[in-house]
Amino acid sequence: MLAGYGSRGDVEPLIALAVALRELGADVRVCVPPDEEFVARLDAFGVPLVPFGQSVRELVTSARPDPATVAAALVGEWFGPVAAAAEGADVLMATGLMPAGARSVADHLGLRYSLAMFHDVSLPSPHRRPSQRPGKPLPPEETDNQVLWRIDAENVNALYGPALDTHRAALGMPPVDNVRDHVYSGTVLLAADPLLWPASELTNLEVEQTGAWILPDERPLAPGLVAFLEAGEPPVYAGFGSMAMHASKDVAQVAVDAIRAQGRRVLLAAGWAGLAQVDDSDDCLVVGEVNQQALFRRVAAVVHHGGAGTTTTAARAGVPQVVVPQIVDQPFWAHRVAELGIGAAHDGPVPTFESLSVALKTALAPQTRARAAAVAGEIRTDGAVVAARFLLG
Repeated sequence: MLAGYGSRGDVEPLIALAVALRELGADVRVCVPPDEEFVARLDAFGVPLVPFGQSVRELVTSARPDPATVAAALVGEWFGPVAAAAEGADVLMATGLMPAGARSVADHLGLRYSLAMFHDVSLPSPHRRPSQRPGKPLPPEETDNQVLWRIDAENVNALYGPALDTHRAALGMPPVDNVRDHVYSGTVLLAADPLLWPASELTNLEVEQTGAWILPDERPLAPGLVAFLEAGEPPVYAGFGSMAMHASKDVAQVAVDAIRAQGRRVLLAAGWAGLAQVDDSDDCLVVGEVNQQALFRRVAAVVHHGGAGTTTTAARAGVPQVVVPQIVDQPFWAHRVAELGIGAAHDGPVPTFESLSVALKTALAPQTRARAAAVAGEIRTDGAVVAARFLLG
């Protein structure tokens, strides 16, 4: 049983792992949100799906969802449809947005429990500050990381603890003192490429870094897109995946203007930000769902939000990147792209014509493309198989 509440970057790796497990002889079920694009992707690979939770796209694009309400509802989903789907399984592997109920469900059903992460930003470490969660602010002047991680644990408890303990009590299980550490127990699978995301030393946590879980994509590019690509020099791709980009209302115009200023054609990915044509010029095309693995090999650069999947796909394609980080792990992906010399880290989450132009000049420099091409061959592709063997071991 593979289960996770998250966006496309959380779901696609689960499909890759499901396929790898199936090839090793295992029966697999997957629990993810009911979004149409997730249903279609799982169906394409014949992977049984049990939907849970509300549409994640609805959640991400809604104005201001209440964190406590979202957390309580998500805990209930783990004890509801996920628990029902996990009946008869041997292993429950959880990922995505804080799976607070996952270990409790596994314990109640007598299943082996495993947690998977696509980055280690949320795992307690003495080497860095935690990211801010909803709840008590992290004091900016505090330099003791242990103090900050204690506040992080308090915030997780406040969000998820009441609902978790209510559901556990209904099953005759005792309350949980520290929800975060309860979830982050056992061996954590880190599904990130070790070159792109070198794991730091973690406190009291056992981490197995498998490499990214990559799902080979054989879908052809649409004829209209192929015609656009062949009509001129490689364009610059700009898309922000599952990010709504609420703070950047004119992000499409900014991207188009900055890319054109570099003498390049523009390929916009609509994504959940709803990027659209800004004029009727034939040097710009807007695409929806697309095979990024095939597309990225044919563009001059990729401007994106720094999601784990997009960053890894661009790195494997050997294409320079501009990362405009929005949340959680994305600033580190941006930092790492710049550190490796395979692209540029945009300064902050809201691009302007000036700031994006600066980043594009770095990404489009010949030395950046040469470095990106060199790094491409170093990205591992066996992460899903490594993880599958671990789960079956």
